[in-house]
Amino acid sequence: MAKFDCNFAEKAPRLVSAAVTYSKPRLATFWQYANVELVLPTPGELPAAIQSAKKIIQSAKTGSFKHLKVKEAVLNGLVATEVWMWFYVGEIIGKRGIVGYDV
Repeated sequence: MAKFDCNFAEKAPRLVSAAVTYSKPRLATFWQYANVELVLPTPGELPAAIQSAKKIIQSAKTGSFKHLKVKEAVLNGLVATEVWMWFYVGEIIGKRGIVGYDV
């Protein structure tokens, strides 16, 4: 056991250094995308979002969503699933537990 402690103490700085070297470019890429994708909408973008929501509602009323291409329908389904999952994540965080959900 003492040999393990000694080996670990010798190797730990190199492991940490390797982890930092490996992570730096990946974190830089993450922050680059996060600064673009995770910003709040500007007041100028809100009317476009409202118009988009109205278009979706109108599409549901008239049934024009039935004429979507397969690629568009799959993308819409993925977006809806993502919104649905984030709702559940928020609920779980709010309840501070996963109890009560069929996971």
